[in-house]
Amino acid sequence: MRQRSRVVSKFWKVAAATLLSVALAAPLSASTAAAETSAPQRQATEFQDQGAAAGPVVDRGLKYLVSDYQTRTPTKYTADSWKPFAKALTAAAEVAGDTSATTSDVADAKTALMTAAADLKASDEGTFQTITNSTFWNDTSGNPIYSQGGGVFKFGDTYYWYGVHYTGAELYRANPTRKYDGNVSFVSIPVYSSKDLVNWKFENRVATRSTGVGSGANLGGAGWVGRLGVSYNENTGKYVLAVQMWHTGRGGHGVLLLQGDSPTDTFDYGYFQTQITNSPTTGTGDQTVFTDDNGKDYLIFSNREGRSRGFAAKFRESDSLRIESGVEIRRGAGREGNAMFKLDGKYYHAASDLHGWNTSVNYVNESTSSNVQGSYSSEYVLAGTEMDYSHVTQTGFFVTVKGTKQNTVIYAGDRWADFAWNGIGYNQWVPITKTGARPQFHSVSQWQFNATTGEWRVGPANNYILNPDIQADRIIVSSVRGWRNLGGSVTNVNGGVNGSRFALQVSNGGGVEQRIESVPAGTYTLSLHARGSAGQVVITGANGSQRTLSIPASSGWAKREHTGIALPSGAATVTVRASGSGGVTVDQLSLVKTSADAPSGQRYEAETAPAVCQGTIDSNQAGYSGIGFCNGTAAAGAYAQFTVTPATAGTATVAVRFANGSSSGARPANLIVNGATAGALSFESTGAWTTWTTKTVTVSLNAGSNTIRLDPTTASGLPNVDYLDVGAAAG
Repeated sequence: MRQRSRVVSKFWKVAAATLLSVALAAPLSASTAAAETSAPQRQATEFQDQGAAAGPVVDRGLKYLVSDYQTRTPTKYTADSWKPFAKALTAAAEVAGDTSATTSDVADAKTALMTAAADLKASDEGTFQTITNSTFWNDTSGNPIYSQGGGVFKFGDTYYWYGVHYTGAELYRANPTRKYDGNVSFVSIPVYSSKDLVNWKFENRVATRSTGVGSGANLGGAGWVGRLGVSYNENTGKYVLAVQMWHTGRGGHGVLLLQGDSPTDTFDYGYFQTQITNSPTTGTGDQTVFTDDNGKDYLIFSNREGRSRGFAAKFRESDSLRIESGVEIRRGAGREGNAMFKLDGKYYHAASDLHGWNTSVNYVNESTSSNVQGSYSSEYVLAGTEMDYSHVTQTGFFVTVKGTKQNTVIYAGDRWADFAWNGIGYNQWVPITKTGARPQFHSVSQWQFNATTGEWRVGPANNYILNPDIQADRIIVSSVRGWRNLGGSVTNVNGGVNGSRFALQVSNGGGVEQRIESVPAGTYTLSLHARGSAGQVVITGANGSQRTLSIPASSGWAKREHTGIALPSGAATVTVRASGSGGVTVDQLSLVKTSADAPSGQRYEAETAPAVCQGTIDSNQAGYSGIGFCNGTAAAGAYAQFTVTPATAGTATVAVRFANGSSSGARPANLIVNGATAGALSFESTGAWTTWTTKTVTVSLNAGSNTIRLDPTTASGLPNVDYLDVGAAAG
């Protein structure tokens, strides 16, 4: 509810006075399944549900918590953040060793320790870790990560990832060349831990088929288990897992609430709620758990049948074992994959099309008040999800990382591949930023993230072509998602390379093209697999330069490749054409940057992430580079920010290209580099908004990631900003 805690090992919990005679048991192994609740345990659970006991309590959770946090090293954190943490750790250790401590004492000690741990600040700037999509992910031991329909939650200083393991996930990973529609049997709910959101350690199966769900039933008898999240309750010191369950032995559809003493505990039955007040149906359509900045926890869900209404409902604050009345926040077409994120003070409800396991754009309703249960806007499509249906996923969940330099929202999409046969990998994670008034989805196949600073950048092996494997469309179509028809015959056909579901076919002199909004300057390799008649692929740069990859006729799949393609910064277009009346079929198209640095310096466009424009990206004034420019809001502090990445540290020349057609004169701004003011700039009038010029300054930069912010100091705001040109740093 308020803060989050971490315990690596799991433990037996003894929560009521009637169980005090039970000796402390050894920690369970990570693979041990939760036993069905015995009669005395059920009595204890019922007792807990009525309210926590005020008397002494034996809680192994706090002891393991203290033991784990005693491994932290003070030199890795700032002195200001370490001092309150050390104080909370000492106090928690005293409570853990006090046999007369009450449930309230234990819960208070956990919460205080978790609050201090969450506030720990690293003494360094962390490192960038690589996230590669369209692959099957493994944990730190090299074993498959099976986690769908779940969520990532930060408890203390550690992230925990919960999801569902289904039998079909194993089958598809072993042989991803067919669908496995009938294999949705529940196996377990695993939990993984991570400090950097990239490297995940398997901790435990918090629930298995033998986990009791009340009335003598267990999860193994459920017809469906999925879509879950976890909250921490500061009053009880319990971690509460809310998951959809359909169980004929428990009255049908509902929300199952399990609870444990640590994030990695073997969770026990808490309650099964079939009806949430104000929802027109029992159970939920899809659901996730959202924790607000004030620590309040909410279930975000739709009604089960039709799914035309979206709700936000609070967890009961006393123990989180009830879902309170739902407040309707959207109504309209049926949606699934309901999830919530918060960015720049606004709440965003996101969901997918209602069509089974298949992929779609993300539909967003944004808050028009400061209350998560308040009013919301009408629905719109999340920008960046259109070209490849949200990187070939459904809405899964969101993770907000509050870094030392910036806050970043991670979209965690579910690719239900074993049911839809729509590509490789189950978990596809991409960054979301706010460019102008609305959030922007960045469909990248590879990117790098720094969980300490919150910064991200495109990965070196990113494929700039969207829907390259032709997997976004769930049926045979005559206009393939992300590709514009240029005449002739166009379709996706069954049978892609390496046993994938679809490929792209053009015939009768036809063709398709994809306009890539922006690529960084550099040298690229274009590759694909092709079969059938002859054809060609043409790559056109922002300066009009073209390179052609000829595709000879082939009866079977053959890889074709063109290397050494020099592209300037800006838009690029990929065109696929059939050479004659015959049909050429292509799949697994790829455009990857192979040069480490741009040929001469580096250009950073204002409209290209991770650049941030506090205003709008416009294209109504001629003469700009790329696909647009930053038209900042007319207000002091409405900044434009660029993330630049020189290979070496030192001083560098930075040229700001801008246009100021205002008749009111110059527009001043502070130049802020890596959070510190490096000087002041004055953007004089250029006479017209279509007249562009550059202003050059010299700044000191670090090797790797740096932020350069233009921060206006008057109500007029910034001029229109086109790009930054950054020269090579000189030591």
